Amino acid sequence: MKKGKVCDENEPPSYQEATAGYEEMQTQFAWDDKTIRRTFIRKVYAILMVQLFVTVAVVGLFTFCTPVRFFIQTHPSLYMASYIIFFATYIALSCCGDLRRQFPWNILLLVLFTLSMAVMMGFVSSFYNTKSVVLCLGITALVCLSVTIFSFQSKIDVTSYQGVLFSLCMVMLLCALTISIVVPFGYVPWLHAVYAVIGAILFTLFMAFDTQLLLGNKRYSISPEEYIFATLSIYLDIIYLFSFLLQIMGGGRE
Repeated sequence: MKKGKVCDENEPPSYQEATAGYEEMQTQFAWDDKTIRRTFIRKVYAILMVQLFVTVAVVGLFTFCTPVRFFIQTHPSLYMASYIIFFATYIALSCCGDLRRQFPWNILLLVLFTLSMAVMMGFVSSFYNTKSVVLCLGITALVCLSVTIFSFQSKIDVTSYQGVLFSLCMVMLLCALTISIVVPFGYVPWLHAVYAVIGAILFTLFMAFDTQLLLGNKRYSISPEEYIFATLSIYLDIIYLFSFLLQIMGGGRE
């Protein structure tokens, strides 16, 4: 009897006993993950709205205010300075993972990045007529809204179509190389139009890709710690989409 009792005490616990609290823990972890993800999404879109507001304000200032437009067009060095700041801050935020997670350096770099990009887009927009700029801003806003709704509601996993995005990038690269070769011999409008259309389609798909990475409910997702990188990616998608739409439908100032 004593031996049997000792054996019973030394027996391992049953599966039901070992996993008694597992389902409750799993539910708690899933709930915590959803809460963190929602907070992450709100933070990204809050920063993104501020970036877009600043960019639209600068573009509007450079487009509608004649003295400012004349000044920026006659001082192209400001564009080059903005491009250098943009490139430096983009490299810092993209390649230095520790730096973009350190407050307040990540916010400071993001502010410099946003202001430099806003000045660059304002400079470019100043050479197009006002109607074209407003039209492209409106189309960009509608496309962004449609892509965001699609990404939130659709069951299609855009993050698994990396091959399609890579193929379109290669097509854009070939078009850019062709344009750079033929431009010295004469401007080819249809080739530039093809390049702009492919670019608009590509960055619309990239916007859906980056939005689904942000949501984290597909094959691939982005860490909630990377809110600066997520904001940077979606902001660039929107800016590039606007610039390609401007190339397609924009008319120069007379």
